[in-house]
Amino acid sequence: MGGCRLDRKTVRRYVAAGEAAGVVRDSGEGQLTDEVIGRVCEAVRPARPGGHGPAWDALAPHEELIRGWVKRGLRVTKIQGLLARRGVVVPYRTLVRFATERCGFGQGQVTLRVADSEPAAECQVDFGRMGLLFDPGTGRRRVVWALIFTACYSRHCFVWLSFRQTLADVIAGCEAAWAFFGGVFRVLIPDNLRAVVATADDVAPRLSQGFVEYAQARGLVVDPARVGHPKDKPRVERTVAYVRGSFFAGEDFADLTDAQRRAETWCRTTAGQRIHGTTQRRPAEVFAAEEASRLLPAPVLPYDLPVYAQPKVARDHHVEVAKALYSVPGHLIGHRIEARADAQLVKLFWRGALIKLHPRQPAGGRSTDPADLPKGRAAYALRDIGHLCRQADTHGASVGIYARRLLEVDLPWTRMRQVYRLLGYARRYGDGRCDTACAQALALDVIDVGLIGRILERGREHSRLPDPPVAPQLPLRFARHQEPVR
Repeated sequence: MGGCRLDRKTVRRYVAAGEAAGVVRDSGEGQLTDEVIGRVCEAVRPARPGGHGPAWDALAPHEELIRGWVKRGLRVTKIQGLLARRGVVVPYRTLVRFATERCGFGQGQVTLRVADSEPAAECQVDFGRMGLLFDPGTGRRRVVWALIFTACYSRHCFVWLSFRQTLADVIAGCEAAWAFFGGVFRVLIPDNLRAVVATADDVAPRLSQGFVEYAQARGLVVDPARVGHPKDKPRVERTVAYVRGSFFAGEDFADLTDAQRRAETWCRTTAGQRIHGTTQRRPAEVFAAEEASRLLPAPVLPYDLPVYAQPKVARDHHVEVAKALYSVPGHLIGHRIEARADAQLVKLFWRGALIKLHPRQPAGGRSTDPADLPKGRAAYALRDIGHLCRQADTHGASVGIYARRLLEVDLPWTRMRQVYRLLGYARRYGDGRCDTACAQALALDVIDVGLIGRILERGREHSRLPDPPVAPQLPLRFARHQEPVR
C-alpha cells in the first residue's frame, strides 16, 4: 500500500465493506454508484450522534480533572498515563483533541506575525552550533560556532565562524559583518549572549561594559531578545538550522580560515540568491536594491578592543592587568578594583571613580608611580640612585661623597644596601660624627661602610687613622738577573 500511502488494515476494511455492498473486483468502475459508496462509508465509518466516538465519551466524565492537569502544565503524554492508571485508556490523538477543545490545552500559545522593519533598520544576531572542525593550534577537533547576522527586511545573512563565544569573538564578527554588508544597521537584536548581556531582563537588560562601548563607537542601538523567547528574533532563529544544513553539513574544511572564506561565498551565492520562502524574493537582490544605500557608514579604522579585568591589589601596591603591573595607592591593598586597558592607557577604578591612569605596558612590563608607594620606600623599590645620593647629601658633604663612591660600580643598585646602612649610621650617631668619619676614610681612600661603623662605634672619628699598610717589595721568584747592556 506504499503507492497510495494508506495502512493495510484501513484498505482491508474498505475492501470488505465494498464486497459486502456487492462490488465485484473485476466488474469495473461503473458499479461504484453514489448509493454503493454511501453504504461503504456507513459501514467503515458509522454515524456518530455526537460527532465523536466512544473514546471521546470515555473522557467526558474526567473533563474537570483533565482541565486541572492542563492548568498545572502537564504534558498530554503524562495526562494519558494518569488516565490509564484510572482505567481510562484512549488514543493519544483523541486525548489531544479533547484537551484542546474542552480543557484549554494550547490556547495560550498564539503566534502573531510581526511586521518587518524599515530597510536597513534591524539586524538579528544569534550563535548556532555547527559541528566539529580540526584546529591546527591545538591539534584536535573542536566545536565550531556560527555567529549569524540576518537583515530583518531583506533576509540577507552573514556567517562568522569561531571556536569561542567571547566578547572579542563577537566584536570581530560584528566588524566582519559590517564589512560584508558595506555598512552598519541601526538596531542590533542579539540573543542573550553572555559576552553581550551581563544581566538579562525582559524590560531593562544590562549590557556588558565592553559591548556598551562598542555600540557607542559604532552608533548601534542594542535591543536584546528575552530569555526563552526565540520568537523575539524569528528571522535569525530560522536561519540557524538553514546555515547548519545547507552550508556546514557534509563539508570538509581545511581549517577555520578556509571555512570562513567559503562561508562568505555561500552567503553571497547560495543563501543570497535563493528564493526566500516568506518574501518570495532573492535576499541579496533586495538588500542591494533597498537596504545597502540606507545603512550607516561602514567603519574605516579597526576597533580598539579594551581589556577589562577586576584585579586584586597585592601587598606590593600593584595590580596585574594583561600580564603587566601597575601601581595603586596603598590603602586599597587586598581589595579588588576595576581596570580598563586599551592600546594606549590603563584606567583603574575604585567604586566607579577613576583612581589611577597609567600608560599601557607590554606583557611583563611595569608602571609605578612613586606616590603610590610607602614614604621612604619608593627609592629602593624603583632603584632610584639619584634620590639616594641626594638623601645622603642632607647628612653632610662627606657623607654624600662617600655614598657616591660606594655606588661607583657597574651595577650600582647592588650597593644600595650599603648606602642605606651609611644613612642609618648618620641617624644613629648624628650627622656631624658620621660626616667626620667619612671625611677621614675619604682622605685615606678607604671605601668600606663597615669601617665607618667601627669608627663611630669606638668613638674614633676625631682620631687620626693609621695609614694603610704598604706591601713590601719582595724579589720576584722567577725574575731573571738583569745584566748591564754593553
